[in-house]
Amino acid sequence: MMNPIGKYGRAFWQALRRLSGDDAYERYLRHHAQHQVSEPPLSREEFYKQWQERKWKGVKRCC
Repeated sequence: MMNPIGKYGRAFWQALRRLSGDDAYERYLRHHAQHQVSEPPLSREEFYKQWQERKWKGVKRCC
């Protein structure tokens, strides 16, 4: 059984990873498996390459 500090520490760490995008590849793999997509999943490198291209493509300022 996990103590309360360990439980909250784990929840904090998971929230931090989600906010920073560090768990994006794991979430992508879960989504891919749940929806039974016919093509194989992207490699970690290809996934992050596409993620970065989407994130920084185009103008990202107001003026």
